[in-house]
Amino acid sequence: MISQEQINETLNGYDFDNILVCTLGSHTALQITKGARDENLRNLLLCTKKAARFYRRWPVVDEIITLEHYANILDERLQDELIAKNAIIIPHGSFVEYVGAKNINEKLRVPMLGNRLVLEWESNRRKEKKWFKTAGLGIPGEFKSPQDIDRLVIVKFPGAKGGEGYFLAKDEEEFYKKLDEINLPDEIKKQYTIQEYVIGTRFYPHFFYSPLDDELELLGMDIRYESNIDGLARLPNVIQKEVNVEPLYVVTGNLPVILRESLLPDLMKMGRSLVESSKRLFKPGLIGPFCVEMICTPELKFICFEISARIVAGTNLFIHGSTYSKILYDEPMSCGRRICREIKTAGERNKLDKVIY
Repeated sequence: MISQEQINETLNGYDFDNILVCTLGSHTALQITKGARDENLRNLLLCTKKAARFYRRWPVVDEIITLEHYANILDERLQDELIAKNAIIIPHGSFVEYVGAKNINEKLRVPMLGNRLVLEWESNRRKEKKWFKTAGLGIPGEFKSPQDIDRLVIVKFPGAKGGEGYFLAKDEEEFYKKLDEINLPDEIKKQYTIQEYVIGTRFYPHFFYSPLDDELELLGMDIRYESNIDGLARLPNVIQKEVNVEPLYVVTGNLPVILRESLLPDLMKMGRSLVESSKRLFKPGLIGPFCVEMICTPELKFICFEISARIVAGTNLFIHGSTYSKILYDEPMSCGRRICREIKTAGERNKLDKVIY
């Protein structure tokens, strides 16, 4: 395990006037590089050869290092080069998926925004459930065994792959039939989670917590555009029965949404509860951006399914700010820019160790 002390020692050798914002060329890379540019920070993308050809076309990208594979970020020589450049890594969904939470915690010596301990809590369903319960959040019912299924459920698998492989089932027989049919590695199939399917409206709020000022901000909100379920929803019920197509939940895009204003106090209370409980479960707790996947029921209750303790792809909707960030800031403020401002402010206050691990 890479300790906070090791990262602090590395930070002590950094030139704070020449911090380099670094991430993988994928997911929210354009938003992050533009955010760095807006905050007068240099940026660097780590890209595969194919991705490099794409990202070189964008004027907000300062520098690119080409890798054979994204996991090569763990190579000792590359890590030494990044540290020599005063790099701070910004984790996103692709970064966690390609490099792996375990590798990040045990092998990544380059300073990273946020608390890397949170990666284990967001990727482990058991720990995530404990976190939600500690925070006092509403959560869906779970079934330990397929034999216990007595209502409509959704079956999920680990990893930041945008809903790949998720399916619905109403009983044990349907569960095993669909599990056998999905195209996932056997090792992943064994790690299924069976959740009660809660009917309601979906919301994915984008929070940002700053430990520098103990401030929790709501920067935006989205819903996911999923294939093929959102396409099937447009078909009349009669045709849906005729086509006999299994609904899938692969995320292909995102749509902006706002929440009924009378529900915002409850939403912010929920976000604050997640922050405070995280401080007790894995010190120093949540740092920076996070997003909660939730359903709002007809009774106006929030049921929380998952948390992403990093910048999420839905924030790409708001490069120039959202309804909420425009109220908080009298300037365009994306999540990527907010991240870079936190780094910049921490550097100015000599408190980078409060936001970097």
